[in-house]
Amino acid sequence: MTDIVVFHSVLGLRPVELRFADRLRAAGHRVTTPDLYDGRTASTLEEGFALKDAVGWETITRRAREAVRDLPTETVLAGVSMGAGVVQTVLPHRPGTAGVLLLHALGALPAGIRAGLPVQVHVADPDPIAPPVQVAAWREAAARSGADARVYTYPGIGHFYTDEDGPDHDEHAAALTWERVEEFLRRSSPGSA
Repeated sequence: MTDIVVFHSVLGLRPVELRFADRLRAAGHRVTTPDLYDGRTASTLEEGFALKDAVGWETITRRAREAVRDLPTETVLAGVSMGAGVVQTVLPHRPGTAGVLLLHALGALPAGIRAGLPVQVHVADPDPIAPPVQVAAWREAAARSGADARVYTYPGIGHFYTDEDGPDHDEHAAALTWERVEEFLRRSSPGSA
């Protein structure tokens, strides 16, 4: 069993993140899903970015750090789209993090992360939020950081392809993502090395 925190997308804490958490719980994990927007959600990316700006990045990241404060040191940090950026801000304060899981976006790996930190990324290809040139640069930076990083790209699908309520949903790519996430969590579990 692994402790996992899932940080939501720019659209807020929605059913896609809650179903993801339920899937992880069904596999025996303990999952925390902090609401960084305090109950508000958006239905379009434009509304989501406006909501993010209204809440403020400082408030969002403060809420994220508070959400993990009492979680075990070895908690896996997972971010969905904007949540990848949240992981990026929380990770430097959590040197014992068991792993990093990024869905639908890239988050920079901060300097000084521990060598061998398991990191798994899942993005559409191409994706305007994570274009191929940015994915290639991220791979190189991850290799230089010493992280044990694996990047999976899914061709010909939309940004939020795991959201079964959204127009980008791709059943095959989503199922493959969940299989890979479950394997990642087995490898990242404390005591699995």
